[in-house]
Amino acid sequence: MSSILTNNGAMVALQTLKSINNDLSKTQNQISTGLEISSAADNASLWAISQVMEADVAGFEAVSSSLSLGESTVAVGRAAAESVNELLVDIKEQIVLAQAPGADTDAIQTEIASLRDQVTSIVGAAQFNGQNLLSNTSTTAGEGTVEVLASLNRDENGAVTTTDINVQKQDLSQTDSAAGATATTDYTVTAAGTPAANGGTGTYTLGFNTGVTEVAAQASFELDLSSFDTTNNTSTATVQYVARDGDTLADVAAALSAAANFQLESEGRAGETVLSASGNVITVTNNDDTAVTGALAAGDFTLTDDGTIGGGLEILGDIDVSTTNGADAASAAIDYLIETAVGAAADLGTSQSRMQIQNDFISSLSDSLKSGIGALVDANMEEASARLQALQVQQQLAIQSLSIANQAPQNILSLFR
Repeated sequence: MSSILTNNGAMVALQTLKSINNDLSKTQNQISTGLEISSAADNASLWAISQVMEADVAGFEAVSSSLSLGESTVAVGRAAAESVNELLVDIKEQIVLAQAPGADTDAIQTEIASLRDQVTSIVGAAQFNGQNLLSNTSTTAGEGTVEVLASLNRDENGAVTTTDINVQKQDLSQTDSAAGATATTDYTVTAAGTPAANGGTGTYTLGFNTGVTEVAAQASFELDLSSFDTTNNTSTATVQYVARDGDTLADVAAALSAAANFQLESEGRAGETVLSASGNVITVTNNDDTAVTGALAAGDFTLTDDGTIGGGLEILGDIDVSTTNGADAASAAIDYLIETAVGAAADLGTSQSRMQIQNDFISSLSDSLKSGIGALVDANMEEASARLQALQVQQQLAIQSLSIANQAPQNILSLFR
């Protein structure tokens, strides 16, 4: 049926043209933006996922910057610790020279003092962005650790948490800082054995009381050396070590052993009584011909609420090879000092390596996320190009079809001629 009031063909052609124009507009938008999904209107769920992923990428870029900054800070500390170690090796050479017959000990002591000053200079300059990882005399828990943002973790519920790489500050300084009060009931010391003559041994075992798991950052340990008296020699000295943040009982044992050996050697008791540390156990060995006059006792240790935190290389400041006893004491102490510097460099090197690995992983992870975002929202340009040409042809045909449909009412006039 033909009608001059309703042109069904024109309506169909018009709807087809509108649909083609709409698809053509979308395709042209994809080509101009490069995105198949550029707004939530295109595909709400995929757009929302892509936005979360883009937020994660931005977060990981910030994490990468944090890791790069932390890595640079640690690298400065590591390089300085390695330089300090080289200087300590040079000092050891001078100490050995000082023990040679006829050595000019005064000149050697001057050289050692110069090297010691250089150590101080390096440690003081080993800072990056205000952080010096070679000076840790803090008595406040947490201040001996530098936290470097390492990762952002998103769980299945969308909650985001952060992960840090904790870098323990080292201490290669020679200066002290005051220590605060600490609870003296946090620790136990168990003594066992009487070091008899000629290689006899006894031990002190440092432990924690119930509920205590770490050394307080201001615990002051003192060891009475009079317990090591023999019938030939006596000592009334005590040695002290004040813990800094991050120390363990093993650190306390090692530091007290080194300080005690230095003190005993300085008193001329070379090789008579020697202390060594393994973990939290201090072993006392008597190499004298006569036995130690008294048994080791837990009371040899005292815990005080005063004192100072000496630098990790505090003994270095007391080295004096101008006397025989001083040279012997320096010889006993230098290996501990070198071990301290080597340990500091190794710990910082481990942290630096971990940051490098984590930074490489973050970079790869960011690339993977960007690739995933592209797979979700990027337009396939080959398909878009082919679709554009097809739609342009369809548009021309639809226009022609609409034109033909609009001519249909004109054909009715021929019926009335």
